[in-house]
Amino acid sequence: MTGRVLVTSRSFGGGGRDVVGELTAAGYEIVRADPSHDLGELSRILPAVDGWIAGTGPVTGRHLDLAPRLRVVSRYGVGVDNVDVAAAGARGVIVTNTPGANSAAVAEHTLALLLSALRGIPAADRRVRRGDWSGWSTRELSALTVGVLGLGRIGRLVIERLDGFGCAVRGADPWVPEDDPVFDRVVRCDAAELAVTCDVVTLHAPGGRTVVDRDWLAASDRPVILVNTARADLVDEPALADAIRSGRVVAYAADTLATENHGDLASPLLADDLADRVIITPHLGAQTREGVDGMGGMATADLRAVLEGRAPRHPVSA
Repeated sequence: MTGRVLVTSRSFGGGGRDVVGELTAAGYEIVRADPSHDLGELSRILPAVDGWIAGTGPVTGRHLDLAPRLRVVSRYGVGVDNVDVAAAGARGVIVTNTPGANSAAVAEHTLALLLSALRGIPAADRRVRRGDWSGWSTRELSALTVGVLGLGRIGRLVIERLDGFGCAVRGADPWVPEDDPVFDRVVRCDAAELAVTCDVVTLHAPGGRTVVDRDWLAASDRPVILVNTARADLVDEPALADAIRSGRVVAYAADTLATENHGDLASPLLADDLADRVIITPHLGAQTREGVDGMGGMATADLRAVLEGRAPRHPVSA
């Protein structure tokens, strides 16, 4: 056996490429565990693990303390905000991710959510199933201005896909220089300007700060549709719920929530009275065969590189 690999990503190996078989053929033993990364469960597994292909669950210093043999955390996805990269580095554990592997998948899901929110498709389906065939007037995307917050890989792919709809597009990203070619296609602005110039705003920025807060929502001079396939903490969910009820926000469509619980601990956006204007999907953005294969292939390649004494292609620094 070359080593033992913990896999806590639910979709790893679920595409068309047999990445599990590739690791097994190379001599690795695969151990699967729940994506929540429950310390009680992992306390029995981590002590004998050499590599970890991690999903969206937390990887904390407490997890790392349980894994003296661990040499690499290969994040199955691009975001590493759930991984304590500094704690890993202090313990000599390399962290990698899979940038770009699922960008096209997330961009397509963004458009699916945007159009579903714009035309009220989920609510219409529910009405038909109750025998209500009444319709309502919406807008055409070609008549609207769309703001894209975050002009990385996914934001740019969304812009490319919006080209075919003929809508005006504005882009905001403080890290992108003014002479970047993306601004040949979109009007440059900042996040605050999106609130007062756009009918639709789609979020593709890194997490770590709230952009759509009460002040941003109050500044909006027209009812807006919001789409979020990036990070839940970009949005103040209680403030957004209030804005939807007041009519300042027409609809919210997202692939993530800050609180992914049910009942009394559920996000305020899951309230029954908002059901017709809030669309939430369970992290489906990257879940295409192509996206799964891309993430699986990159995560596997970097994990093997570290465990076999080579430099990984996509290391993440603190």
